[in-house]
Amino acid sequence: MIRYIRWCAYFCALLLAALLANVARVQVWESAAYGANPANKRPAIERYAEPRGDILVDGRPVTGSRDSRQLLRYERTYTDGPLYAPVTGFSSQTYGTSFVERAEDAVLSGTDPGLSVFPLWYDLSRGRPGGGDAATTLRAAVQQAAYRGLGGKRGAVAAVEPATGRILALVSSPSYDPGLLSGTGTRVKAAWERLNADPTRPMLNRALRETYPPGSTFKIVTAAAALDAGVVTDVDAPTRTPDPYPLPGTSTLLPNAATGCAEASMAEAVQWSCNTVMADIGVRVGLRGMVAAAERFGFNDEGLRVPSWVSRSNFDTDMSPDQLALSSIGQFNTKATPLQMAMVAAAVANGGEIRTPYLVERTTQDDGSLVRRTDRRTLSRAMSPATALRVQDLMVKVVEDGTGRNAAIPGALVGGKTGTAQHGVGNAGTPYAWFIAWARGRDAPQPAVAVAVVVEDASAVRGDISGNGAAAPIARAVMEAALRADTA
Repeated sequence: MIRYIRWCAYFCALLLAALLANVARVQVWESAAYGANPANKRPAIERYAEPRGDILVDGRPVTGSRDSRQLLRYERTYTDGPLYAPVTGFSSQTYGTSFVERAEDAVLSGTDPGLSVFPLWYDLSRGRPGGGDAATTLRAAVQQAAYRGLGGKRGAVAAVEPATGRILALVSSPSYDPGLLSGTGTRVKAAWERLNADPTRPMLNRALRETYPPGSTFKIVTAAAALDAGVVTDVDAPTRTPDPYPLPGTSTLLPNAATGCAEASMAEAVQWSCNTVMADIGVRVGLRGMVAAAERFGFNDEGLRVPSWVSRSNFDTDMSPDQLALSSIGQFNTKATPLQMAMVAAAVANGGEIRTPYLVERTTQDDGSLVRRTDRRTLSRAMSPATALRVQDLMVKVVEDGTGRNAAIPGALVGGKTGTAQHGVGNAGTPYAWFIAWARGRDAPQPAVAVAVVVEDASAVRGDISGNGAAAPIARAVMEAALRADTA
């Protein structure tokens, strides 16, 4: 009898060991697979069981959370959603996250280890701390000025602080309300389909993700390249460039929209936007020199994050001389994001140094305790300080007595450059209107803002599209707001 009891005990012990082995298999080796299984709703339920942390502008939340009283309990809400959508992105229970909502998701959702002194405790208890906050670098007044300036027209604005790289405004138009995508169900699905089918592409972040031919605004890069390379030593000396200009190796003549460009100096070419002079200067700098200069400004960089990824701005590295001539005036295959062109203006304003642009100043716990702060770093040196000073003077002449007079601000020093970029088959598309600029208060030690504006509104009359007419007034409003904020 005792022997049977002993065998029964052995069998029970074996069953217990098998049970423990199976528990270990499920909890350790296969837990990741079960957690990732689409049929497992627990991660989603846990994710939305508590309110999400907020995204802040000027210290105030522009996001919130609403108790839906559904299985996925808390939905994201947005204050002035269309105004800040290019920055916040969306946080959707159906479609995931984008932009800052995605880049800072771990902090906002409460899963970042930095939110707790003892993160292991939350792992063991299967709990989590409250969602933290992400404080942006935006200035509300600057963002609003950019948004109002575009007025619903297709285009974008990017404004940065040259000395730090802080992004002060990031606007894409037309925009959308990310709150439409927050929850679940047929309403959210219908909104998603409607927004994605809209021909104006309101969910496209034109400031970060769209690349445009920069047109004559790229002449600032060409001017800096020529000065740094010693191709031009006297900006006021005649260049002996004919008008029109025969593109090298072809019978094609490059004309000017402006008059008086024949043999104009580089200073006059920037001031009045002479295509012929700047194209010839680009050819004289040469392919290697122009590629190196463009890349110092940030072109061809695929790794820029702000913290959301930014589309690569392009300057071809293999071109014939005629293609180089066109590329040197922002045509051919040259493409740039509005943020990239704001960085060009910022480099000039900041003595040739480009600071890495960034959009999140710091992340904090829900009680305000610091989690991490963004380090300010130098991205590159685009030009020498001496060259930057000379290019500053060229840009100031554009605004004071050139093609960019609509950007002038009383009591401030403003430098700018207009651009009208052709596009489409045979350049038949409505030209894009560009303006890049920087502004410094008369008594300020350094410029407060650098800005890039592009307007692509196809409803505009073709003859009215110009950097000075369509884009410069928007840039002026943005710079005025930044100057006021800088002295507040």
